Amino acid sequence: MALVFKIVSAAEWGAAERAGIFQGAAIDVSDGFIHLSTAAQVAETAARHFSGQADLLLIAFDDTGLGPALRWEKSRGDALFPHLYGALEPRMVRWVQPLLLGADGTHVFPPLDGSD
Repeated sequence: MALVFKIVSAAEWGAAERAGIFQGAAIDVSDGFIHLSTAAQVAETAARHFSGQADLLLIAFDDTGLGPALRWEKSRGDALFPHLYGALEPRMVRWVQPLLLGADGTHVFPPLDGSD
């Protein structure tokens, strides 16, 4: 088991919690899968795609709990990234933490090692 992460706006995740399902952000829907990152990838994902954005959440999932819909595919720099070909259910969440902005405008991450 390893954790995989989704960065999402608090508003989007709030809507998913109310609906009981997260179909993905606009980019996920457009690409046909939900973009996830490993602990080693998530800071770069935040810097590239969410730079300077506030009101974000970092959501952790157990990769094994996502089943066969989770595929590891080459992406940025030919690294294997976790892509989910399906929806996320809030009940699948391991933990949710705010992804705060530091004084320098970069995101400050909680521990990503699986500790709650």
